[in-house]
Amino acid sequence: MTLSSPLLLAVGLLVTAALAWATVVSARRRAAALAAAGVAVPGGRQAYLGIGLTIAGVGVLAIATAGPAAMMPVPRTAGTVILAIDVSNSMGADDVAPTRLAAAQRAARAFVAAQPDSVDIGVVAFERGALTVARPDADHSIALKAIDRLKITGGTSLRTAITASLSAITGKPVAIGRDGTAPDIGYWPSATIVMFSDGQNQGADVEQAAVVAQEAGVHIHTVGVGTTAGATVKVDGYHLQTSLEEDTLTLIAQTTGGAYHPASDTARLDGIADTIDLRLTVSDEPLPLAGGLIGLALALLTAGAALTVLRSGRVI
Repeated sequence: MTLSSPLLLAVGLLVTAALAWATVVSARRRAAALAAAGVAVPGGRQAYLGIGLTIAGVGVLAIATAGPAAMMPVPRTAGTVILAIDVSNSMGADDVAPTRLAAAQRAARAFVAAQPDSVDIGVVAFERGALTVARPDADHSIALKAIDRLKITGGTSLRTAITASLSAITGKPVAIGRDGTAPDIGYWPSATIVMFSDGQNQGADVEQAAVVAQEAGVHIHTVGVGTTAGATVKVDGYHLQTSLEEDTLTLIAQTTGGAYHPASDTARLDGIADTIDLRLTVSDEPLPLAGGLIGLALALLTAGAALTVLRSGRVI
């Protein structure tokens, strides 16, 4: 148990002790005076029950004024979530209406809206390169505005998407060396990456980046936006066939301890917020005890006053 004002507790207990001492002294003097006058002392100890309850109420009230709180383990959804959204040319395909990117944006907005304030949310837009368009923040309106600003451009590098998301989580650049050296970025068990993509990868091998995330304790949930049948998109005057590549997205998710979520239509995308479970963290939260103690003190004071009045006709 913790106290916000230990000094108030000390003062309150001194006052309570003084009241108890004064009561004992007064009772002894009264008993001595009655004995000297040849009058028997009525009631014995029961005569002082009301006063005892009153003093106990004052003592409990003294504890309440000190602001006591008990530290209780409370499970809650907390941590950091990075929404990594593919903005490459293939996301302009219309096999998921109206386009893959527009459907992903809608699902991402629904996901943000479903999260509590205890979750910091950031947004990374990626194609061949990647850019953090919203740093992790408890103000979810920042993430929502960043999602709305996304536009289609360029190719796709899922490896860059992962390293850029890890950079947003750690607050420092994360990159894999040209010789394949993986950086040690520490351990971030309360961080999660949710990647919206069609899985097409035109960059370097993605598995190394996934291993970096896995070693850092970061789970990556991948959301496959598109269909395996695919659709045609127009890029620089050329018509290109593009389809959902589930194997790459599944590999990323399995390597990092996350899960792959197929979303071949708008209905599935709209339900993504319900299928992705963020990890619960257990933290010690202060549980204020003052309210309950004040209630107990009032009950003791009331009972003490009532007993005193019934036995002696006086409040004290």
